[in-house]
Amino acid sequence: MEKSLQSKNGHLDLFVRFLHGLCLESNQRLLVGLLGQTEISPGTIQRVINNLKEMNSDEISPDRSINIFHCLMEMNHLSLFQEIQEFLKSENRSEKELSEIQCSALAFMLQMSEEVLDELDLQKYNTSERGRQRLIPAVRNCRKARLTQCRLSESHCEVVASALKSNPSHLTELDMGGNYNLQDSGVKHLCGFLESPGCGLETLGLESCGLSEISCDYLAAALKSNPSHLRQLDLSNNKKLQDSVVKHLCGFLESPGCGLETLGLMDCGLSEISCDYLAAALKSNPSHLRQLDLSNDSWSSTNKNNLQNSGVKHLCGFLESPGCGLETLRLRDCGLSEISCDYLAAALKSNPSHLRQLDLSFNNKLQDSGVKHLCGFLESPGC
Repeated sequence: MEKSLQSKNGHLDLFVRFLHGLCLESNQRLLVGLLGQTEISPGTIQRVINNLKEMNSDEISPDRSINIFHCLMEMNHLSLFQEIQEFLKSENRSEKELSEIQCSALAFMLQMSEEVLDELDLQKYNTSERGRQRLIPAVRNCRKARLTQCRLSESHCEVVASALKSNPSHLTELDMGGNYNLQDSGVKHLCGFLESPGCGLETLGLESCGLSEISCDYLAAALKSNPSHLRQLDLSNNKKLQDSVVKHLCGFLESPGCGLETLGLMDCGLSEISCDYLAAALKSNPSHLRQLDLSNDSWSSTNKNNLQNSGVKHLCGFLESPGCGLETLRLRDCGLSEISCDYLAAALKSNPSHLRQLDLSFNNKLQDSGVKHLCGFLESPGC
């Protein structure tokens, strides 16, 4: 079993199941000519079952772990199957604590179900971190997957990508926020799915994933090759993004087929240069974007978006575009001054009808004169 789990291609899986199936007397009778005289005590069988249930899943792929469940089924140990059936029928699932092997069984049953799961949220299952990781293969058969804060690694990304690529039509939302260990190679696996012709993903969340310039290069290239489906992209709180990464993303934003409506770049260490890239890209293809978040978390002192007055001035070129349909603009705690408000008010006054939400909270330099500039926009008949 240990050799089977370490295999990447699963070439020992069926053989291991066959060996465990030999524990059954009925199978021994069928194969008596091959096996000769055999004798397996009930105590030995129970020890095998206990070993399978308690097998350590460290560094084991979630897909590989499901083979443990198959071996238990070969031994006619049906209690695990029955436990998961009862769990699925239960109304208080969050109260039931699941073991790692139960999570493998649940993942198998969910992905084999004829009914597509509306949402798979790993945080809603009462289990260990490794237990949540074992549930990942169920993304094959769900519409929304929330795989947040589960310490997903490159190998887990590989499972997610292969699962989605094999049956990509169901998933429309994928949130992997708070997984700091994705790294560039993990994102590269995901991009294989994003480039897939059958990919219909509309929402992608990669907040606080430690993405680098290389990751964003992969991401931008994948989205540019297949731009029409994505509607929401959240890259907030990725400290290494900075200006060069925004430049990569702008290639996607400028794509004729790009239909992105929501872009989150909160706490990404952006400067006025990023605003220049962003404004130019959005100005060339302005009509689709509805929400833009360039805010900072007011409690954080690092990694802030340092837009400054010149950055806001660049953005105003986009806001003045005749085709601009932006409805929500968030510039919380961006160090804006009276001058920024002057630029902003003038741009919005020239094209006032589209904006529905404006957040300028925690900009301590605005003061009375800044608000006075904004009032010119608020008084516009089309506001």
